[in-house]
Amino acid sequence: MQLFEKEGGFAQFKLPVLSSFHTLVYDGIPQKFPGLKFGFIEVRAQWIPYLIVDLAKRLEKKRGKTLAENIMSDQRLYVACQTDDDLASILKYSGENNLLIGSDYGHVDTSAEIDALRKMKTNGAVAPEVIDKILWDNPKTFYNI
Repeated sequence: MQLFEKEGGFAQFKLPVLSSFHTLVYDGIPQKFPGLKFGFIEVRAQWIPYLIVDLAKRLEKKRGKTLAENIMSDQRLYVACQTDDDLASILKYSGENNLLIGSDYGHVDTSAEIDALRKMKTNGAVAPEVIDKILWDNPKTFYNI
């Protein structure tokens, strides 16, 4: 019997990224490296609300600490979202300065939907200026371009 799936790679490729985000914040690693930015790419962004809530509860219960309101911004944590993520819900936890779009046009996934980038600005779920940040300003900041 195999413990982890072979097909799809969720446990092998996705969970380590989420665990890394959690560990970085929980252990205060970004404070030890104030000039370093941390990027979490190719795992969507839907997990942000869950991890932020979990971190807040764990830090308070186990360490008596309160999680900063703008933790992603404060700790320079950037997450690539996909065009079909529920951005309105995610932005409540991430803030608008730390999401970026991942484009990998060689893959057959939502990042390959060139029209989806335009649709993000017109679907009304998130203000167009926030979409501009996700599409341009935030990647520019993260990659220092």
